[in-house]
Amino acid sequence: METNLLADIHTKVVHFPIALFTTYAVLEISGIILNKEFLSKSALLILCIGVVTSFFAVLTGNQAATDFTLWNNESSTLLNDHQSYATYTLWFAVFICVLRIFIVLKKKMFGPIKYLFIFLALVLIFLVFNTGNYGGDLVKKFGIGTDVIRQNETK
Repeated sequence: METNLLADIHTKVVHFPIALFTTYAVLEISGIILNKEFLSKSALLILCIGVVTSFFAVLTGNQAATDFTLWNNESSTLLNDHQSYATYTLWFAVFICVLRIFIVLKKKMFGPIKYLFIFLALVLIFLVFNTGNYGGDLVKKFGIGTDVIRQNETK
């Protein structure tokens, strides 16, 4: 069975938004607490790059799910949870990014608004963790995305 390139690279692409969103949260929170503009500007740049990479992660993940053929009830439920969290993560990150750019352009990043971004960064990390947790379970429990499963699909 020939595999799709997008499906094949999901396991590689997915680590970029995980790392970038985690780095964003650390930089955002540090920049706010330490009152360092450089950290806050770096956080925004990392967030924007994370959003772009998360689009690729979702795109490749959806293709990987379409290409896989050995679904059962438990793995399908796990996949649905993983896809839901991935979608929530993507659109929440887009929301934070757009809001953050708007705040920077309007020069309103002060007072309580700064602390809102600490909360948003923590929510984003929660979503990233759950997305990764469900995705990891798909690999751990069902071998999805591994060469062993691909060999079984061709039999």
